[in-house]
Amino acid sequence: MTDQTAETPTTSVPIGLVRARLRIASLTRSGAFRRMVVLTGLAAAWQIAAVIAANPLLFPSLTQTLSALWDALLQEDLALSAIASLSILLKGYILAIVIAALLVSFATANAYAREALLTLTAMFNPLPAIALLPLAMLWFGIGEASVIFVLVHSVLWPFALAALSGFEAVPETQRLVGRNYGLSGARYVAYILVPSALPSIISGLKIGWAFAWRTLIAAELVFGVSSSKGGLGWFIFRNRNELFTDKVFAGLVAVIAIGLVVEFGLFRAVEANTVRRWGMQR
Repeated sequence: MTDQTAETPTTSVPIGLVRARLRIASLTRSGAFRRMVVLTGLAAAWQIAAVIAANPLLFPSLTQTLSALWDALLQEDLALSAIASLSILLKGYILAIVIAALLVSFATANAYAREALLTLTAMFNPLPAIALLPLAMLWFGIGEASVIFVLVHSVLWPFALAALSGFEAVPETQRLVGRNYGLSGARYVAYILVPSALPSIISGLKIGWAFAWRTLIAAELVFGVSSSKGGLGWFIFRNRNELFTDKVFAGLVAVIAIGLVVEFGLFRAVEANTVRRWGMQR
């Protein structure tokens, strides 16, 4: 007798199809794809709600807003307004980061400086920066200096608190390594504390940016203190007075778009190349 082996038919899948499926699976797992799905859903909900409301003066649709945004970029000063706002924000933001870094360095080296920083943070961090703007206008006048003052206030305390918390969370073993190498002062902070506390520092930078951005827009919107340079808040305020609601929404979309670019374009890139690559953050 001869043994006969049963052969099971196999189906071969083309290599190109397998690669396409893998690419699609990789795409759907990416954060950028999920964000695009969320943004598309929000855009569709906006358009549907505006069509149902049928009142462009109160609630323009997404298409009307995008049309107004395009016209404002081409024919008006929306791009210059965004540049003016960002230039003022960067001045206040960088100044606040430098001051906070000095304060945190002193607080790390001295117990009295630490208690002073914690006390000042507890006092001033809950205080809304926009509430200080009338006082800043009395001190510095109506202009850029007043805005920079409130921007420094809005960034300084949350960033200092986040950085100090990150420094205090550094494991004792890493501190001992730094001391064994003879590190002290600025070198100890730069080589031991900052790399270990980098997730908290980046988180503080992101929180400080968000606080500064909304404080700046509110200052321009409510007081128009940088109206001579035409910030985004002033652009929104001016079009609101003229009842150009679509341009008001266009200004708001510009504010949101800049915030998204900074968050996902700048800070996420920094995290991907530092703390995530080093395995300190998922």
